[in-house]
Amino acid sequence: MDSIDLEVLKTCDLWLKAGLKCELVTVIKTWGSSPRPEGATLAICEDGQVVGSVSGGCIEDDLIDRVRQHGIQRTKPEIVTYGITADEAHRFGLPCGGTIQLAIEPLNGGSRIPELLHRLGQHELVARRLDLRSGEIRLGQAGAGMSLQVSDAALTTIHGPRWRLLIIGAGQLSRFLASIALGMDYHVTVCDPREEYREGWQVDGVKVVHAMPDDLVVEMKLDSRSAVVALTHDPKLDDLALMEALKSDAFYVGAIGSRVNNAKRRERLKQFDVSDAELAKLHGPIGLYIGSKTPSEIAISILAELTAVKNNIRLPEEVRVENAKQAASQPPSESHCVLTK
Repeated sequence: MDSIDLEVLKTCDLWLKAGLKCELVTVIKTWGSSPRPEGATLAICEDGQVVGSVSGGCIEDDLIDRVRQHGIQRTKPEIVTYGITADEAHRFGLPCGGTIQLAIEPLNGGSRIPELLHRLGQHELVARRLDLRSGEIRLGQAGAGMSLQVSDAALTTIHGPRWRLLIIGAGQLSRFLASIALGMDYHVTVCDPREEYREGWQVDGVKVVHAMPDDLVVEMKLDSRSAVVALTHDPKLDDLALMEALKSDAFYVGAIGSRVNNAKRRERLKQFDVSDAELAKLHGPIGLYIGSKTPSEIAISILAELTAVKNNIRLPEEVRVENAKQAASQPPSESHCVLTK
């Protein structure tokens, strides 16, 4: 599964190779509420085909209509603003007061899309600088904390995996977790020293490593844009990796398991001199309580919690797996009403 950004770029590459005119549209600024964030992209072909999204529908409809009526006539980038008036905001489906500014870039052989895709295929984080006057493109290495930058002269967009996810264990659940995470712009690594689990395990775009998980955690030098999820159920593999991960700057460290096993795991980690403050970073039982039972549902549950932590969202305690299951298993208190005939 490709991220939306990568899907847009790959489609542009196909259109250009087919000799079709196309434009790349990027959200560069929003005011008020906006359906799509800055950096969101859309590609539009001369025949009206689109991929990606910049508003969720209405602005796309306007862009398609203009291309179908007039074709693609731009030869240089142009900045376009939608939703200035209340009437326009209503017309384009923007919330009251919402305004969105787009950079529309006609693509050609000098747009360096193939080179950008090649570098993204190497898991590079790339800064693409568009000269808004000439249309000239420069590609360079981007830092993990870089974000979209725009001025009167240039637009710089960031492409590639901005976050890292290390999954301990090459099982069925990790397949779903890795596949979805790839579509969320994570650079995913799966670690499992057990040959019988690695045999036949493959998800395109995911690196599978034969190593002891704790050694790999140290080697990766986890930072504040890194997450670790332990899925083996084997303390010999999970615990040592968690110990090292909890001592790192990783923004999320989680482990699968029941409430009972989670409590035992925490006691074991204390014996490894993991401090109470470090242990408080551990998410376990992992995920949000959504009644998940299948591997795909559990993967969604895990990534939902991981995403909330990444976005600094404080979750109610009752949605956490441990608390929700505990509440569900308790009998009604005496204060609850009881219906009788």
